[in-house]
Amino acid sequence: MTTPRSVALERLAYTLAAPVLAVAPNIYPDSPVNQVVQLAGAAGIGGWFLAAKSDAPGAGRKILRWSPLVLAAAIDVTAGHTGGFGPYWMDGLLAATWAAAGYLVMPFSRHARRRHRPALAAPVPQPTPAEVLEEPVVQDDGADLLTRDARMLWEQAGMPSRTHIVKATRHPGQQHDMTILLRASETGRPITGLTEAAVAAPFAVHSGDVVLAEVAIQPGRQGGPGWLEAHITPDANQRRRKAPTDQERWTDKVGSPKGGAPGSELVHKTRDAVRGVTFYRAKMADATTTPRIDLAKVCRGLGLPEDDSCVFVLIDGIEFLISAFDKPPLSAIFPATRELLTPDAKGMYVCGYTITGQPVKNMVFQHDKNAARHGLILGVSRSGKTQFFAIDMAAMSLAGQVVWLSTVRKDEKTSTLGKYIDRQGSNALWMARSLRAAKALCEIRAEMPWPHDGEAHDYKPGDARCPYRQLNVFADEFMTAAQDGDFGEFIQKDGDDLTVTGLKYGIGFNPAGQSPFAHNGFSTEMKDNLRQNSRPSIFNMGSPGATRKAAEGTMENAYAVPTIPARYAQQEGSAIERAMRGEADPENGVSTGGVAIMVMDNGRAVLMRSLYADFDTDLAELFPDDVNHLTDHEIRELEKRGLWFDWNEPVRPGEFWPEPKDDDGDDDGSSRRRGGGGGKGGGGRGSKGGSRQEVVSARKALEAIKSLTDV
Repeated sequence: MTTPRSVALERLAYTLAAPVLAVAPNIYPDSPVNQVVQLAGAAGIGGWFLAAKSDAPGAGRKILRWSPLVLAAAIDVTAGHTGGFGPYWMDGLLAATWAAAGYLVMPFSRHARRRHRPALAAPVPQPTPAEVLEEPVVQDDGADLLTRDARMLWEQAGMPSRTHIVKATRHPGQQHDMTILLRASETGRPITGLTEAAVAAPFAVHSGDVVLAEVAIQPGRQGGPGWLEAHITPDANQRRRKAPTDQERWTDKVGSPKGGAPGSELVHKTRDAVRGVTFYRAKMADATTTPRIDLAKVCRGLGLPEDDSCVFVLIDGIEFLISAFDKPPLSAIFPATRELLTPDAKGMYVCGYTITGQPVKNMVFQHDKNAARHGLILGVSRSGKTQFFAIDMAAMSLAGQVVWLSTVRKDEKTSTLGKYIDRQGSNALWMARSLRAAKALCEIRAEMPWPHDGEAHDYKPGDARCPYRQLNVFADEFMTAAQDGDFGEFIQKDGDDLTVTGLKYGIGFNPAGQSPFAHNGFSTEMKDNLRQNSRPSIFNMGSPGATRKAAEGTMENAYAVPTIPARYAQQEGSAIERAMRGEADPENGVSTGGVAIMVMDNGRAVLMRSLYADFDTDLAELFPDDVNHLTDHEIRELEKRGLWFDWNEPVRPGEFWPEPKDDDGDDDGSSRRRGGGGGKGGGGRGSKGGSRQEVVSARKALEAIKSLTDV
């Protein structure tokens, strides 16, 4: 057998280098030969370190390749530190041993050329015997064909992250989808550094078609960090991209970290064909998280139009409901009937319906607090406030209560309502007189004896022994009236007092306007009392932002507030295509008049459509046959105080301001506006004449500033 040339040259190098290793350190200690040998040994040590640190296979072979250089450097250093050639010629023996080891092992030539052999001289042709086919001996561990094929691809890829395929399982009904079970090649080592791309490359699939999952410990099979499952699903993902199921669409488009409701999962999807609505009920996967819903993103993820006022969200704890209607649900009309408006034993009546068709109830008194109730109605013009007045007053009248209504200006609807209630007027003076009389009724009712024991008691709704009826004072456009130059301060002061003291005497105050804030007539004291003792109803405030701000101003906590647009309009076609063709957008808007946000007792905002009272027909079907009035005793007491008369009369002398004295010399009546407290009902203010006042409170300071306006 002919020895390869590389092997012969390597053996010659070992033979010639051995005497140099033994002689050079002893005869020429400072020779450059020693430095070259030691540098070569240092390079060999570096090769050892890199081979041991690498995760690639063949580390032992690389270490063996560098061993002659490291051993040569070790012999050179040893020979340099021994006296002479050492005891028993140790330097020569070590060099000879090194040459013999290299002569026999030949690490460089044999291991560097393990897959290549140079062609030798062509042998003399000899007749070859007949070839006997023998089956290759294959080591079989019971793996099936799919597992063996997967292992072959895995080994050709270099065993990524030093892992081994234990088993490959094909998914039922799929051609390429499978799950491979991996374990670390070394026992006790965790699998680290394995990525989806490293798994996808051997099987020629996209990295997005690979999902890595931990392996749970099962009886008969290990688990933990040293094991890993890889789900390779190119077929399923292709089908999922083209025709996803409801669950898959929700997971990919809505519940994903960048979706409209991250961290959520779909519970079920149902369709109500009669009502024309599709419900998506979902919940948060983690019960400790709060739903964060971007309705526009949810619509895009589910393929729903996001601007046609047909999609709504209802949140309840960790669950929420997405309702997608075929047509805007709040554009429907719900006629008011006497059956719906008749209060039950707890004073509750149906005032409207939500987007899901659920009835929304309002109260005519507070059954749990044994008191009357206040009311707060907000909204811009033509938003549905007066319609809500009608159903609210009808429910109160059906409960046997007395209703007063005052407005800043006269209009058709309020005049119509005046036919079915006790009293109605249409100017700021009338409102000031009604609030002053209601405030005086608190004093009168506080002294009215009850027939069963002759003692005075607080108002108890539903108690047949109560000698008076509940009184409900409505003040439309209260914001405008509170800013009236003549009577605004009386209206605001008496309104504040009535919200504080009226409930225990069966008197409820129901202001309505376009702002619930202090600078527009609603003091903080009034707003807090109205919020705690009513269910505020906020109609369209002119813009979604203003509506949301008004609703939050009546709530204790900042809950999610629904949006009320100016009109409900379903999207028709593509806006881009209409722009390219130069066509006008379709005018298919539906008014949102009558749509309101009602703040319930728990602070949650509910979007509803209030019942519709048709003023073009006879409203007698909604109201009782007889109008409810005050008792004779109450009227007599009000007459004694000079507060019960035709409130449409002009201002009586001394009714609100003290009359000017003869020596004042003022003819323009300015002194009347500086004074107060001259009326008999206690509704005026104390005199703020020329005498100096001691300022002891914020209210006193405000009154002192106001008194300077006519100086």
